[in-house]
Amino acid sequence: MSTLPDRIATARSLLFVPGDRPDRFDKAVSFGADLVIVDLEDAVAAEDKDRARDHAAAWLALGNRAILRINPPGTPWAEADLGTAADHGCPVMVPKAEDPAVLADLAARTAGRCDLIPLVETALGVERAHDVCATPGTTRAAFGNVDLAAQLGVAHDDHAALAYARARLVVASAAAGISPPVDGVTTAVRDVVVLTADIAHARRLGFTGKLCVHPSQLPAVASGFAPSAEELRWARARLDAGGSVTTVDGEMVDKPVLDRARRILALADEGRPVPHE
Repeated sequence: MSTLPDRIATARSLLFVPGDRPDRFDKAVSFGADLVIVDLEDAVAAEDKDRARDHAAAWLALGNRAILRINPPGTPWAEADLGTAADHGCPVMVPKAEDPAVLADLAARTAGRCDLIPLVETALGVERAHDVCATPGTTRAAFGNVDLAAQLGVAHDDHAALAYARARLVVASAAAGISPPVDGVTTAVRDVVVLTADIAHARRLGFTGKLCVHPSQLPAVASGFAPSAEELRWARARLDAGGSVTTVDGEMVDKPVLDRARRILALADEGRPVPHE
């Protein structure tokens, strides 16, 4: 059985559920997402945040497992949110992640019991992406396209406008030696065409998973981040050619190409993405 850090590192689909809707917690798990995120931040109004935290704590106390998206450090609810996560050894998604010192402090105060998933969704977070990803305790980063777009004054579904930020987070994750990041949300909940395009764009840039806001998005995300039949054919053909420099289908094959082929086959064998080497 895989450990929770392994599940975080390899998850393709991560489904949000509002913390003030405990009636949806078990349903969220039943839909088959790789991981469920109980959201205490954006999905919960200020007057309901304490109640939402209590609901999450009660559900986690029953032995359920989920990521807890806490409120941003420095807000009135952050300390209690972090305490709940620490009590249950719950992974923590940290919104507005941009300061490695803050992340290191969170990791220290949970005594290593809580894996951190920094949600990079500010301009400063993008510019500090490597330091954020390299903070001890960080298992994987996620991209917050909606909040970042609002700060930049661009559309959150504009691939070109956010391409730099996405690419920077992918490169920063690789440089820090952690798993490839999780892409942000597609707010067009029922539009499969838009969702499919978003997945293809994120995959092309190097993302290996996606944040989901509705269960209907899960099947497309699961299949969209899996190797295609053509990718598997490409990988097998190159590995079958042997370990020396050669050509296949008119393409030079050397060690970096073989490494990529092995990674593609590993995705298929495990049914999950693999970390950067």
